Amino acid sequence: MKRTLIVIFVSVVYMTINAQTQQPQQMNESSNEGRASLSVGILNGGGGLVGADFEALLSNRVGLQLGAGWVSYSVGLNYHLKPGIRSSFLSLSYWHQGLGEGFAQSLVGPSYVFRGKKWFTAQIGLGYVLDRGPAFPATMEQTPVILTYSIGAYFVL
Repeated sequence: MKRTLIVIFVSVVYMTINAQTQQPQQMNESSNEGRASLSVGILNGGGGLVGADFEALLSNRVGLQLGAGWVSYSVGLNYHLKPGIRSSFLSLSYWHQGLGEGFAQSLVGPSYVFRGKKWFTAQIGLGYVLDRGPAFPATMEQTPVILTYSIGAYFVL
C-alpha cells in the first residue's frame, strides 16, 4: 500500500513539474503567412444571399470571425484543426438573417468549414433557431434546428 501511494505521489509531482515547462514553439509554414482572411461567397456573412466573412487569428489555432451579407450578419469563434489561417476549422457561430420587417430568423450553432490549400471554402453545420421574425415564410415548417451551409472563396490577408 505504501509503495502504491509513493508511486502515485511521485507520478503526480513529475506530471506537475513537466506540465509547467515551456515547450519550444514549432516553426510551421503558417508563420510567414497572414493571420487574417476574407471569405466571399453564396450564403456567407450570416446566411445572406451573398456575403463576406473576415477572420483574424488570435493564436495559431483560434480565430474570431465577423461577417456581413445581403441583410444578414454573423459572428463566430473558430478552432483550426491545424495551425494557420489556411486550415479547415470548427466554428461556433451566431447568424442574424434580416432586419426590421425583413427579419427572418436568428440562429446559433456549430459548423465545419473546409478550406482548400489555395482559395476554395465550403461550410456545413447546424443552426438552432433562437428567434423567428415577420419575414419567416408562413408556408415553411418551423423546425427548431436547420441545416446551414455556404460556398465561396477565401483570400489570406
